[in-house]
Amino acid sequence: MNKLNKFLEELASPLKKYAIYLLRIGLGTSFFLHGYGKLPIQQSFISWLSSKGIPLAEITAHLIAWGEIVSGIGILTGGLIGSRAYLAGVLITRLSGGAVMIIMIGALLIAHSDWGIFFGERGSILFASEQLFLLLLGTYFAIKGNDA
Repeated sequence: MNKLNKFLEELASPLKKYAIYLLRIGLGTSFFLHGYGKLPIQQSFISWLSSKGIPLAEITAHLIAWGEIVSGIGILTGGLIGSRAYLAGVLITRLSGGAVMIIMIGALLIAHSDWGIFFGERGSILFASEQLFLLLLGTYFAIKGNDA
């Protein structure tokens, strides 16, 4: 077992400093695409937000779409900027991670509330797994910044 672990460690060792970029690419791209996919804002999205009791639904729809786009770009670029301007990169990463957290909490409470976390209309945590994963990744970057 030790030999196998040593072999795997030697194999992975040169790639460890790049592993965090896999998370950045996944979260940043996902958020950018979710936001971009909402543009142009459709009346059906605005009506749906209104039906959920969201005030100022038209403004909220734009804030959601652009929040997803900008925070996705921020997650992607925060690490790149951080290699040259550490403080700016950390702030961009943390603010973007915080925005992801806020958006995903809203998504879980409003858009996916019928899915439940442990039970609900759809009955399982598996149905909300993508949303929970995005929330946790956003939380990770909000806490860690660029310090992997």
